[in-house]
Amino acid sequence: MNQGSHRPRRRMGQNFLRDKTVIHHIINAIAPAEDEHLVEIGPGLGALTESLLNRSGQLDVVELDRDLAHRLEQQWGEHTHFHLHSADALRFDFSALASVPGELRVVGNLPYNISTPLLFHLLAHKAAIHDMHFMLQQEVVTRMAAVPGSRDWGRLSVMLQSECQVQPLFSVPPEAFHPVPKVTSAIVRIAPHRQAPVKIVDREAFALVVNTAFSKRRKTLRNSLRGLVDEAQIRTAGIDPIIRAEQLGVAEFAALSTFASRSIMDKKVTHKDCG
Repeated sequence: MNQGSHRPRRRMGQNFLRDKTVIHHIINAIAPAEDEHLVEIGPGLGALTESLLNRSGQLDVVELDRDLAHRLEQQWGEHTHFHLHSADALRFDFSALASVPGELRVVGNLPYNISTPLLFHLLAHKAAIHDMHFMLQQEVVTRMAAVPGSRDWGRLSVMLQSECQVQPLFSVPPEAFHPVPKVTSAIVRIAPHRQAPVKIVDREAFALVVNTAFSKRRKTLRNSLRGLVDEAQIRTAGIDPIIRAEQLGVAEFAALSTFASRSIMDKKVTHKDCG
């Protein structure tokens, strides 16, 4: 779709992909097939849309900008395999698009200002998703794929890797977009685990432990997790209580969350009795 008179909206984080070589690499990385159901988030001016539509069995697109949604509908609305949803991806029910588990292949050049919350929103719909290919800020992709002990290992790394396999593919220079952003981008493949590599008994407690530990990442575990997990429980989990959050892997956080779950439950019961 030609950019025409559309002016990129900074408040929506709009940077439109225009480099045909990069577009070609992205489509090849996704490798859509004619029997597959794809979902494109934020298609914008449709740099990827036509190729995705021509090579897939069904394409749903989710676009918040009403002007762009109208243009997309004009361009491809009569195509029988094209379905437009003028909606906010952060509130969109992706699971409703899938007729069977693991059906959807999700694609998007995500606005950098909403990329992290959108990733967590999509995790809530992971049962419907086969894989995801996203254009994101290089720094975010680095954090997503980080390993324990590195400076980039943090909440995003742990939460994503506890549920998905994360594979950085290639970098994309700023010049590939209009307007030109101030950062380098990267393409990443995210595939939800069909069988969890680590058993997490209480996902809410797991998230709380990870968030708490990394919000106080300069403190030792016995200090950062005080009130959730005590020193004896940390040792029982086979973890040294004087190390810090960035030294723990997903399995260690899962072990700690089991103790935290009990602590949270005990507090709820005590609060209920006092009430």
